[in-house]
Amino acid sequence: MTTTPRIAIVGGGPAGLMCARVLQRHGIEAAVYDADTAVDSRDPGGTLDLHADSGQIALEDAGLMDAFMALARTEGQAKTSRDHHGTVRAAFVPTDDDTAAPEIDRGQLRAMLHAHLRPGTVRWGHKLLRVAPDGDGAHLLEFADGGRVSADLVVGADGAWSKVRPLLTDAVPEYLGVCFLDVRYDDVDTRHPGIAELVGHGHMFANDGDGRAVIVQRNSDGVVRGYIAFRAEADWHTRAGVDLTDRAAVRAFLLREFSGWSALMRPMLTDNDSDYLPRAFHALPAPLTWRRVPGATLVGDAAHLMAPFGGHGTNLALLDAAELARAIAEEATVDAAVARHEAAMFARSGELAVQSNAALRRFFATTSPDAPHLPPDHAAEHEEYRARAAEYRRRQGEAGRA
Repeated sequence: MTTTPRIAIVGGGPAGLMCARVLQRHGIEAAVYDADTAVDSRDPGGTLDLHADSGQIALEDAGLMDAFMALARTEGQAKTSRDHHGTVRAAFVPTDDDTAAPEIDRGQLRAMLHAHLRPGTVRWGHKLLRVAPDGDGAHLLEFADGGRVSADLVVGADGAWSKVRPLLTDAVPEYLGVCFLDVRYDDVDTRHPGIAELVGHGHMFANDGDGRAVIVQRNSDGVVRGYIAFRAEADWHTRAGVDLTDRAAVRAFLLREFSGWSALMRPMLTDNDSDYLPRAFHALPAPLTWRRVPGATLVGDAAHLMAPFGGHGTNLALLDAAELARAIAEEATVDAAVARHEAAMFARSGELAVQSNAALRRFFATTSPDAPHLPPDHAAEHEEYRARAAEYRRRQGEAGRA
């Protein structure tokens, strides 16, 4: 970069923090703006796996692989698929040396990335109201506290309901037709040994072939988190007259909705230690592209929000962010950097978004008991992550020698 641009990153989640970290490693400063009041001011959600061919590549660029592995749980890669009676359909146990997709709590990842930024990089408590062109490719950002900032490049890392996205496309997220209730079980090995046994060391997926499922996973510190899920309209609780703040009312509804589930599985519906937090999942049209707009781009969910099946969301967000930062450091102009970033991101994310959305629909479709939905071959999936990672690094090496 021949001149240092003013860079504003909107969103202090993993993508925004990763972009700022890699930029700083190249001697380029950026300001990150986030509506949260602090890095740990809200519940960040459950756990996620970082893939060798995407999230881990970004961590290497950020110089944070050792910090990640100090927190990661390789045993958390284990996966079990069960039917609604608890019968195991398929299981995957990782080998001791398998690091293709270790798990880390979302809050741990965010805190780790934030801790490796220079103090003051993130402007907490800055809720973006609007962003508009400000002449010569620059943009003016206006915040809820009255603050205004002009930037040569605005990076929308602000998730599903991005305020930056309308600069580039009129695409909006669409409801996927499946409701999720976020649940948590604390001190699970002592308080909920039956659930602990069902879940094991990693993930447990259970569905009944009629659009109902429980998807839960080990987190750190003896916690299991996950989702109770079923096909419904987004306002199902209003239609059913269920107060989501009334745990007894929600439990009564779930016992009716999941009446065919066995006594072995029902504690996952009723024994949670948290409130039932509604999550209505959405996705952007896929594949999604747009015409390049000078001085603005997107990364992560803001660019390619997809169903959570496959675990690609955060992984792609981290890789998007690292690649954009590298492009800014290596290209002569912001426009050239954005063009390089978007070309790579479009090619990578479109197919994965289509696949992830299709996987969700299959999982929640009505299936014959004789032909249940089965999970992918996770051992083969891990081999693919490793092979793609090796190919990615090979291409990088060739580009560096060119």
